[in-house]
Amino acid sequence: MRRQAALDFKNGRVNLFHGSGGQAMEQLIDELFVKAFANEMLSAKNDQATFELPPGRVVMSTDSYVISPRKFPGGDIGSLAVHGTVNDVAMSGGRPLYLSAGFIIEEGFALSELREIVLSMAEAAKACGVAIVTGDTKVVERGKADGLFINTAGVGVIENPELSISAAGARPGDKILINGFLGDHGVAVMSQRPGFGFKSDLRSDSAALNSLVAAMTEVCPRIHCLRDATRGGVASVLHEIAIASGVGIELEESELPIREQVLAFCEFIGIDPLHIANEGKLVCFCPAEDADALLEVMRAQPQGTDAAIIGEVVDDSGRVTIRTEYGSTRMVHHLMGEPLPRIC
Repeated sequence: MRRQAALDFKNGRVNLFHGSGGQAMEQLIDELFVKAFANEMLSAKNDQATFELPPGRVVMSTDSYVISPRKFPGGDIGSLAVHGTVNDVAMSGGRPLYLSAGFIIEEGFALSELREIVLSMAEAAKACGVAIVTGDTKVVERGKADGLFINTAGVGVIENPELSISAAGARPGDKILINGFLGDHGVAVMSQRPGFGFKSDLRSDSAALNSLVAAMTEVCPRIHCLRDATRGGVASVLHEIAIASGVGIELEESELPIREQVLAFCEFIGIDPLHIANEGKLVCFCPAEDADALLEVMRAQPQGTDAAIIGEVVDDSGRVTIRTEYGSTRMVHHLMGEPLPRIC
């Protein structure tokens, strides 16, 4: 029997055979995905993964990643796909355990870039302690997709029965905390687009937040709400929580951690920095008496060194306002449409 040549990861490209279900697809799975993600469940090559879960409530989430450009300062679509879904599970207070990964690849996509992205996913998953245990590969004809799209689903467990974290959990008097500077991801991605006319040395904040959340929930199991501020930015998160909880929210402009470069970018294109997407920032609502202790814990974690208390919850249903540094108050508008497309 003639031996099949190994994939040419230096010069080769993905073709339609790699998604056909035949030998070419099996070779791509064996030589790239199984090797990079390396765990017993994936190596079994079943169409599903079978695993035991620790006692507790099961958490599941899924998201798709279509970012352009695929590589940006501080990350790429691969690490982003891991961080995003890990964070979605972690925002429940759950411990992320397993991920699935689905790839939609355009015919002609370079195998070298696909390998780089898959290795980035593997490194990100290892760093945050999750395993990629099942997946899917589809190849579509040229012009039917913009290179590569990735879908990840995540499963985790809430082991602490005291936790009750929900978008509907905010209460008047709660303090609102954030774990660092806002808008870095959105500006870092946009500044890489050709013809945009804005240069920046900012890096994306893309990061897994499960370790930070674990430290937070350990010291403060009474956290009412957690949400990662991705597409739509902090403003969208605050509006969603205000509506779900039936409360109002007041921010302090002087306490918002925003870099000068992000402010300059927002002034340049005329949008509110609170609408810029992040991929490593969370918003936390907790009882006022727990806020200082929680802030101290957050600042002791690598992903929370620049944490701040940025506002409080008030008894004013559905409104999100901000007290400016000049003493006036303005509305924070709920985002309409998509000002910065494909940055997540």
